[in-house]
Amino acid sequence: MAPVLSDEKPDYAIHPDTFKENATTLIDEIVAPLNTAKIPFSSSHGNHDNQANITHLEEIMREQQVAPLSVGGVGGPGNYWVPPIATVATTDRAPVLILWFFDSRGLCNPNPPALVSHGLIGGFSPNPNSTALPDWVDASVADWIKSETRPWSGMGAHERSGHVVSTLQAKLNPTRNPGLNADSLGSGSVQDSSSTGQDSPFWDALNLHVKNIHAVISGHDHGNEWCIREQVKNVIFCFDKHSGYGGYDGVGWGHGVRNIQFSSPNPQAGPETWIRLEDGEIRARITLNQHYQR
Repeated sequence: MAPVLSDEKPDYAIHPDTFKENATTLIDEIVAPLNTAKIPFSSSHGNHDNQANITHLEEIMREQQVAPLSVGGVGGPGNYWVPPIATVATTDRAPVLILWFFDSRGLCNPNPPALVSHGLIGGFSPNPNSTALPDWVDASVADWIKSETRPWSGMGAHERSGHVVSTLQAKLNPTRNPGLNADSLGSGSVQDSSSTGQDSPFWDALNLHVKNIHAVISGHDHGNEWCIREQVKNVIFCFDKHSGYGGYDGVGWGHGVRNIQFSSPNPQAGPETWIRLEDGEIRARITLNQHYQR
């Protein structure tokens, strides 16, 4: 992370957490490069971050204790929004965009041996008789989105829930949808909920009440880094890039980050996004605007 931050010099960073077991102490190490570079950041939370001895709330509290520039929000431990403010001299303190974060919680079914052997362990409740957590954004979040957006219109979105796009992978075209496509959806991850449609209240509310969505981004699948337009809701969905060396991996997948560059405060102006690998390679560059995949 340190060389990437030094080269890219981002104004803001988003960390898609994947913690297990002694997560609170590992947070100190993970956020150290961000603290050193003095870069404000937010974290999203998903299936690995709830375990028998740790919860999302404990992780967030630790992060904010050891990382003064981490940014929390409202709406529950893993569901919140952040309004970055332009740093240029201006009397207008309205945010230039809104970053939304949604918590996909856990893995609904107990982990099959094959998943455990590959390190694909989902989230569990925090007690001695720990049980698997649901693997979708809770339906109550739909009402929260509606209440939060009532006074204003959102300008962007970042989201960490994935199985709403399991049918899109077959439609990928390497030219229109560049980027690594090495991780099959619907094979035991949060893209494969045992209860089809559980994400619908959240997904419908997000697209109904949050306006000018630039993209919905998932940090889950380590072997995917593509973007595609979801035609039903007419919204662009992207995967992040596997940054760390923990969890499962594949030959040639590499490690890096997804960059998103906003060049204009105009909500209709689409940002540019690309994958930047640890060794400096740039790939899968596209513009998230109304012309993408139309």
